[in-house]
Amino acid sequence: MASVPLQFNTIDMGLKVWEQGLTSGVTEASWQSIRDSGVLLKGPMTTPQGSGMKSLNVTLRKSLGLFANVRPVRSYTPYVASHHPDVDLVIIRENEEDLYAGIEHRQTQDVVQCLKLVSRPGCERIVRYAFEFVMTRKRKRLTCMTKDNIMKLTDGLFHEVFDEVAKEYPEVQADHMIVDIGMARVASDPASFDVIVTPNLYGDILSDIAAEVAGSVGMAPSANIGESISIFEAIHGSAPDIAGQNIANPSGLLISAVKMLAHLGLGDYAELIHNAWLCTIEEGIHTKDVYQGGKGYQCVGTDEFASAVIERLGSTEATDIGRSD
Repeated sequence: MASVPLQFNTIDMGLKVWEQGLTSGVTEASWQSIRDSGVLLKGPMTTPQGSGMKSLNVTLRKSLGLFANVRPVRSYTPYVASHHPDVDLVIIRENEEDLYAGIEHRQTQDVVQCLKLVSRPGCERIVRYAFEFVMTRKRKRLTCMTKDNIMKLTDGLFHEVFDEVAKEYPEVQADHMIVDIGMARVASDPASFDVIVTPNLYGDILSDIAAEVAGSVGMAPSANIGESISIFEAIHGSAPDIAGQNIANPSGLLISAVKMLAHLGLGDYAELIHNAWLCTIEEGIHTKDVYQGGKGYQCVGTDEFASAVIERLGSTEATDIGRSD
């Protein structure tokens, strides 16, 4: 066993809390627990569509000041099938503003409006975070993606701030792409990118595209970073259509937990668990979403995959696919 020296506290949030009449979806005890610990490993949560309930993710990010969403995307070929075997990119998105600020209202019976909120302080904070990320992770290139050929004020401000901050980091290769062309390029040639920084909505869409192109959305982790609090979670949603069927891929959440341990300064434990997971993947033990059949591959359920990872704690991966962001 990994025997990580942490004390875990399980908290309530999401649909069951909404059904109790708490519109935030989070109990006061849960808020206090998150603030006391400074970190949360969060499972996927369902926001009922068309119900008028605000997204729990938006509530958490805005209430806790989680300004940066960091989503590393990797391919694991040949063990997980991908047309792009050399993907190793990180998508950093602004996490509190843009259309995801959740500022909507009805103007008339037939017209509704959503406010796209972009501020200079918000842009500066996420852009500077992205440049520092590139420097500290010894990466080389940072690409900004916006749609300021159309939204000249909002996306124009994000692009303007990017160009200003880039002058402070001459060591970083900084470039800009219009987001629709950028997304198309990520889909066709993801290995040509290193780190991408972008406003909120674009980053959410882009990271799902990149993860699926690399292998599976079910394998991608993410971190929501604030000044004093951080939340780690898989990038995928709750998938209620497969709940309880023991077929979901737990890798996204597991690798998010690995990132959390590294964030907490427990790098040795993070490496121990990450290597066990890599060995499981390398040995052809896969969940349904990435199972490719053939000799040497085994399709297992969620529980069986987790057990296989546990059995391999203390192992070392046999290849170099284990590079982390």
